[in-house]
Amino acid sequence: MPEKITHFEIHDIRFPTSLTGDGTDAMHTDCDYSSAYISLYATGGLVGYGMTFTLGRGNEIVCQAIAEVAKRLIGREPETFFANMGAAWEFMCADPQLRWIGPEKGVIHIATAAVNNAVWDMFARVRKKPLWKLIADMTPEELVNATAFRYITDAITRQEALEMLKAKESGKKEREAKVIEIGYPAYITSAGWLAYTDDKVASLMKEAVVAGFNHFKMKVGADFASDLRRGKLIRSIIDDPQHLPASASTYISSADGTAKKGRDPNSPELRGKNAGPTGAVLMMDANQVWDVPEAIEYVKGLAEIKPWFIEEPTAPDDIIGHAAIRRALKDSGIGVATGEHAHNRMIFKQLLQADAIDVCQIDSCRLAGVSEILSVLLLAAKFNVPVCPHAGGVGLCEHAIHLSLIDYIVISGTMERNALEFANHLHEHFHYPCSINSNGRYNVPSSTAEGYSTQMHQASIAEYEWPNGSYWVGVAEQHKQI
Repeated sequence: MPEKITHFEIHDIRFPTSLTGDGTDAMHTDCDYSSAYISLYATGGLVGYGMTFTLGRGNEIVCQAIAEVAKRLIGREPETFFANMGAAWEFMCADPQLRWIGPEKGVIHIATAAVNNAVWDMFARVRKKPLWKLIADMTPEELVNATAFRYITDAITRQEALEMLKAKESGKKEREAKVIEIGYPAYITSAGWLAYTDDKVASLMKEAVVAGFNHFKMKVGADFASDLRRGKLIRSIIDDPQHLPASASTYISSADGTAKKGRDPNSPELRGKNAGPTGAVLMMDANQVWDVPEAIEYVKGLAEIKPWFIEEPTAPDDIIGHAAIRRALKDSGIGVATGEHAHNRMIFKQLLQADAIDVCQIDSCRLAGVSEILSVLLLAAKFNVPVCPHAGGVGLCEHAIHLSLIDYIVISGTMERNALEFANHLHEHFHYPCSINSNGRYNVPSSTAEGYSTQMHQASIAEYEWPNGSYWVGVAEQHKQI
């Protein structure tokens, strides 16, 4: 008898990151990294774990929406879903009453992400593969059937996607072996949160350089003078070869023919990124704080710190605004990146069609799960725009490494100009935490039991579940005594 989905459990899990300033930026000054988390159960001992990400208050609303989406799965056969994950995704989005409160955006969409992620996690666990490997081993036809295509066929058709995937088939094994050997490129954000002092930023940047990173992101937009000062401070560290690890490579400078320590800023993977003399790349993130004219003026004023791009310079669904900013900054050599808050594949379609972005930043929990993310990866590959996923939040790094591996091995075939965000927070709460090698690159998830790497420790759930976890009960008791 086929297995059937029987029930689910949902947990509202919140971590007090606001106490240390982790995650702070110009718009979000009080962040408690939180997970709206679902465990989805089926007969035969099957289980899948999924989540979406919030900043604290409102997480309970997302949990309620997850329950409504998950109810549609009760009594369904997982293998029927696994046979056509694109159709499964359509089913999850198709409740005629729940759809009305989106459609395909906002709370109901990120709730669908948690449920879709849980089904994909179950699929990978049943097949005893990490999620990236499950998808890498699919035929082109299977992957197309797993993808959400509705509303984007004016930009990419199923047949075009199939031809793209077939064209990359012959090199999949070589790319898989290469990334397992050297890791996937990463950039670090957790050294540049806005609430950190200059001393803390300097210390963390030095640590990141020693750890092998050469892409660094800073938050901007609250105060111009402070941003310029911090940008110069960061550049003084990441551009200084004395801070590089002893194992750092050398290159021959094209300017004077001498050997320099670091990575060649004129190499193909760094050309056009405003890399400094050690090959260090700086990015800026404004988290939607500006109107369009203000964004242009502000970013031009920061040109001397030579950023590769400005991320989220304005409202996340202002496609025309992003295009205008990109055009205005082109002569300054500064690109535009966005996607963390692009709420569905149609926004990405329009950003790409409008030539509005230089870098595509998918979010594993903002888009409605893996099936929708596959559609955006295919779009970005067609438009030849590199994908550098957002991953600054609890569980997001664990998700995103799978997605970047899928992009490299199966879809785009390149990782030379890509970089996946890394934030060094809260990984210890997961059974299969992501990790970084000595060259500042993600290690490839390898356990046959980890699925989408989203399973959280029960002890962490018991401690940080809101409002009755042991940590939050303790906080409430402290407040009573004041």
